[in-house]
Amino acid sequence: MSLKDDVNFVKKELSGDEKVLESAFKLETMYKKHKVKIWGILIAIVLSFGGRAVVDSINETKLATANEAFLALQLKADDAQALAILKENNPALFELFSYAQAVKKQDVKTLESLSKSKNTVIADASGYTASVLNKKPVDSVLYKEMALFEEAYLAIQAGDTKTAKAKLEEIDERSPLAVLTQFLKHSLLKAN
Repeated sequence: MSLKDDVNFVKKELSGDEKVLESAFKLETMYKKHKVKIWGILIAIVLSFGGRAVVDSINETKLATANEAFLALQLKADDAQALAILKENNPALFELFSYAQAVKKQDVKTLESLSKSKNTVIADASGYTASVLNKKPVDSVLYKEMALFEEAYLAIQAGDTKTAKAKLEEIDERSPLAVLTQFLKHSLLKAN
């Protein structure tokens, strides 16, 4: 009986080894059949990670260069080389710096050119500031209540109290401008 058990054990071992060999042969056959696809996928994965690392490195270098230029502009605002570097490496920061300088110098021409920016915040703020400097009413998303207040003030200066009241009524009572709005409304009542 022992010999029979040993034979069965050997058969089982051989059939197990056969299955492993059979799987290996199937794997090898599949590899040979799809070798180009497998290597293509592996190369694409490696290139993807490598490309992403290169792009990230380039972006970090650009940001570092732009930051250095911005810091140089903080010390000397008219440094042409630093302005060019900032414009090339970080156009959004360049526009913000240009906006700040234009406001400081009250440069309406620069503000009007920045009001055409693709950056909606810079465009809106520049358009609003330029119109305030020109004493013209303007629609503004960021400064809606300030624009209404400015329009009311300009209407008062023009003697049009009806328009001024209408503009002041559009300002929300919870606005930070509410107190000033109330003072202006009160002065309109005294003017009538």
